[in-house]
Amino acid sequence: MIQVAQIIFILSVLVILHEFGHYLTAKMFKVRVEKFYLFMDAGFSLVKKKIGDTEWGIGWLPIGGYVKLSGMIDESLDTEQMSGEPQPWEFRSKPAWQRLIIMLGGIIVNIILAWFIFTVLYATVGQKFIATEKIQENGLAFGEVGQKAGFRNGDKILAVDGKFQPSFNRMTLDVLLGDKVTVERKGVQEELILTDEMKGEIISKEGKEFVGPRFSNTVIDSVIPKSLADQAGLKKGDKIKAINGTGFTFYDEFKDSISKHKNDSISLSVVRGVETIELNAKVGQDGKLGFVNKPIDKLDYEVNNQLTLGQAIPAAVNESWALLVYNVKQFKLILRPKTEAYKHVQSPIGIARRLPDTWDWEFIWNFTALFSIGLAFMNLLPIPGLDGGHALFTIAEMITGRKLSDKAMGHVQTAGMILLLSLMALTFGKDIYQLIMDKLL
Repeated sequence: MIQVAQIIFILSVLVILHEFGHYLTAKMFKVRVEKFYLFMDAGFSLVKKKIGDTEWGIGWLPIGGYVKLSGMIDESLDTEQMSGEPQPWEFRSKPAWQRLIIMLGGIIVNIILAWFIFTVLYATVGQKFIATEKIQENGLAFGEVGQKAGFRNGDKILAVDGKFQPSFNRMTLDVLLGDKVTVERKGVQEELILTDEMKGEIISKEGKEFVGPRFSNTVIDSVIPKSLADQAGLKKGDKIKAINGTGFTFYDEFKDSISKHKNDSISLSVVRGVETIELNAKVGQDGKLGFVNKPIDKLDYEVNNQLTLGQAIPAAVNESWALLVYNVKQFKLILRPKTEAYKHVQSPIGIARRLPDTWDWEFIWNFTALFSIGLAFMNLLPIPGLDGGHALFTIAEMITGRKLSDKAMGHVQTAGMILLLSLMALTFGKDIYQLIMDKLL
């Protein structure tokens, strides 16, 4: 329930402020606003109240929201209002440049909101990130798919497309969005080129978890009951130092070594407390014993830059711009079919499932700022039904001096809404199906 409450709160803040951007610019140019709704009121409203010329309300369908402007064909697809003569208070009677500003009002507010949130966070709790340099001091460990793509355990990622990324989380994303990865392997620099097929396999099987910090020890965090590890007598806190007398330094070396002994009996040198004991164990045919290694606390690698307000403002602008660029890159990745990234687009249901199950204001505001930039980018797309689609036609009108007819605009808007609703149905359907299957399995 906390995850649901978080996503509803975040969406409500973003939708209200986005639509307020349209409302404010419309009122600035004396355009009548007939409705201002949080969520969609298809058929009926949960709450509504008319104040002046505007009906304020909350719809029952939690997918966005809208403002309805007089004299404009929008999400409501109300074409009847366009049959009369244009009135001074109508959207259609305003100059193209004013209509363009009204269309971009929501996007502008989303960007300002992200900038404001980041500024406040940086000036109060600081600018926090997991440092790439610190987390890969011992090199990095890669999953099976990552190694198939050409990475090797112990590699250090120096740059992606010639640029070093100080944030580890951003660096893993850069690898999936970039083309050329420069790694240091045993003191020698090498270049790796990731194909779309490789990226697709990483995204579908391991995601950003395809790479992580290299564990310097094999320390048992928990033993699976009745597993081979349990039968061998391994306990929580044990440190495995050697297999059949051969020592190793890193956990990935342990995994590589034990995978060569499938269905074999092995001898383990284990440090328990102050003693070193020998245990005999049987390795399963999957090359595993049945225990969970103690995870690394990534907070140990966190950097917190304490910024003054004067430093926080430009840092927040840079962060907002960087996130907008990432949205562009991710959209381009989705449009490349071989990566199959389009299969992993998520609805608010899928996003909510990834949120923490505790209420953390710092996380929530960070996520709200990130999501705000994402909403701004999505609405910039030149798709009929979105702000970017309206803006595109308005810009074309300003350049050519010719305006699309109301009939043609109605058809375009209808096609755009069908497209958007179809995409929403697919993403919501996929996430609902996954939610049900996860509950059943």
